[in-house]
Amino acid sequence: MNVVLFGASGMVGQGVLLACLADPAIANVVSIGRRPLSVVHEKLSHIVHEDFLDYFALEDRLRSADACFYCLGVSSNGMQEEAYRRVTHDYPLAVARTLARLNAGLAFCYVSGAGTDSTEKSRLMWARVKGRTENELLALFPTAYMFRPGYIQPTDGIESSTRSYRVFYKAFGFLFPFFDAVVPNLVTTTARFGRAMIAAVRTKGPSRVIEMAEINTLGA
Repeated sequence: MNVVLFGASGMVGQGVLLACLADPAIANVVSIGRRPLSVVHEKLSHIVHEDFLDYFALEDRLRSADACFYCLGVSSNGMQEEAYRRVTHDYPLAVARTLARLNAGLAFCYVSGAGTDSTEKSRLMWARVKGRTENELLALFPTAYMFRPGYIQPTDGIESSTRSYRVFYKAFGFLFPFFDAVVPNLVTTTARFGRAMIAAVRTKGPSRVIEMAEINTLGA
């Protein structure tokens, strides 16, 4: 399987990247981002790309992709809706439309979030925007999977790029095993999440909107 990956420098994307590199069934990973990656691997190639609304110049590199793992995202804290919508809706839809034209059978996995509103009517701006993104991606691909994680614990030396999150994980990360045992449907790890994305593509499911319980089952 050939994979194109967005957001490989972020916490979730790093987990997905490591899972892809460790999976013998994945032959090639093309990572696309604005900055170079420090990871070097024989089946990984990275493309530094600036315009996340235009992929015409990359079409030859994207044509062979069997799956897209879209992990690029941003916190809605302090953001106006227009700016948040550009990153959370416009960016993923731009590459999704390109990939759908190149390969209608491609599987598209999108990192959404617990609480996303499929009706697009929530009072929470981020939930409406992500709901719209999910709906349009599901309409675009027969094999599209919307992942709705809640709390994700970084593993394998992965760190969040957000300072406040790093402080939180260092201060309270020791509690994760307790919550994983007591409320396993509310928490997961970056490693488990990465394996879950791959499993969803491989098994075609179990559903198109994948909540935390299914994420953990797939990534077990």
